[in-house]
Amino acid sequence: MAYSYKGSISFGLVYIPVTLHKSIKSNDIGFNMIDKKTNSRVQYKKTCVECGGREVRQEDIVKGFEYEDGKYVIFDDKDFEKLKSKKDKNITIEKFVELAEVDPLYFETPYYVVPTGAEKAFAVLLKAMEEEGKAAIAKTVLGTKETLILIRAKDGQMLLNTLFFEEEVTKNPAKEITEKPNAAELKMAKAIIEGMSGKFVPSEYKDEYRQKVQEAIERKISGKQIVAPKDSKTATVSNLMDALTKSLELAQKPKTKKTAPKKTTSKKKEA
Repeated sequence: MAYSYKGSISFGLVYIPVTLHKSIKSNDIGFNMIDKKTNSRVQYKKTCVECGGREVRQEDIVKGFEYEDGKYVIFDDKDFEKLKSKKDKNITIEKFVELAEVDPLYFETPYYVVPTGAEKAFAVLLKAMEEEGKAAIAKTVLGTKETLILIRAKDGQMLLNTLFFEEEVTKNPAKEITEKPNAAELKMAKAIIEGMSGKFVPSEYKDEYRQKVQEAIERKISGKQIVAPKDSKTATVSNLMDALTKSLELAQKPKTKKTAPKKTTSKKKEA
């Protein structure tokens, strides 16, 4: 299985060689960009601005920082590697924290951590973190970017998430809410929450819109038109208390079990 990173996790004087493997796969349906007049595929080429539009090969492209108008200082992969210390090349654990202390807002990309040696040290760290209920905060340089990392243990697995730095998280544009709920409204809202509460079971949730797109592809292939579904009418309630009352009634109704969507046989073309 291909890995995204090969290096080591270090804590104290302990080094554990590991690889990181993406834990999420893209499930998007691939569409190509098409010229609607000719049904011809649209392509994107990398061209040189001052070379008469000449196409540039990927292997001939380097990074450049514009320090003055039209003047660039050039960096290639070797230059970036020279900047990395031994610490930068490893995932260096700096502290252990309570997982609940890390706001999910900071979570970026998830990975599985797989040891490629020092399995005893890996097992010790994994078991100790799981029994203590702690997550590790670490840093490394991935590619050309320093990356903040969270490592956690769950069900005998070591999982890793890259994190956004605080300066990367933008300020919430929402204005301060001045409205205050009264006791009756708050009590009703809590009752709705209680009525709708349950365990999060990932297998209960399917990408239903993706299924609709697949079915639409089948219809298009067979020369049929896409038919818009008839939506059931939703009653609008202008009074907040009435809306809460009706919502509570809906929350307390027994839930009907969803039937699994039927599979289609169309071959998908990835972009």
